[in-house]
Amino acid sequence: MSEARSRDANDWILLTLGVLMVGNALWMLAGPMHWYNEVPAGVPDTGPFNPHFVRDIGCAFLTAGVALIWGERSTAYRFPLVVIATVFLTAHAFLHVYDTIVGNLPSDHWWLDFAGVYLPVFLLVFVLRRMPRGPQPV
Repeated sequence: MSEARSRDANDWILLTLGVLMVGNALWMLAGPMHWYNEVPAGVPDTGPFNPHFVRDIGCAFLTAGVALIWGERSTAYRFPLVVIATVFLTAHAFLHVYDTIVGNLPSDHWWLDFAGVYLPVFLLVFVLRRMPRGPQPV
């Protein structure tokens, strides 16, 4: 991003979500048991602790976060990078919807999951709908 370009709402959404996802990923990778027990999302409701699985998902969040930060920085690659992150986050959200509907997660997960699972998808869809889709100048 050039110094002359000012950040708009899309930039701030991408940057904020990207930084939050990278931070979450680093927490998952560095302290999977601490993350499992302390993230305010009722993770123990999803099943027994598995450090490898927590770190696997941490890698996915790291990838999505890096894509969003890169997309905020590079208007030329923004659309495909945001789509990549949105695919993961949407699939993740649908998994939470399914598990809550079929009773694998308690009904309070609708609210527990709102900020960390559903809201990022809504924000990224908002950004994608406003974003140019053709090639952008570098």
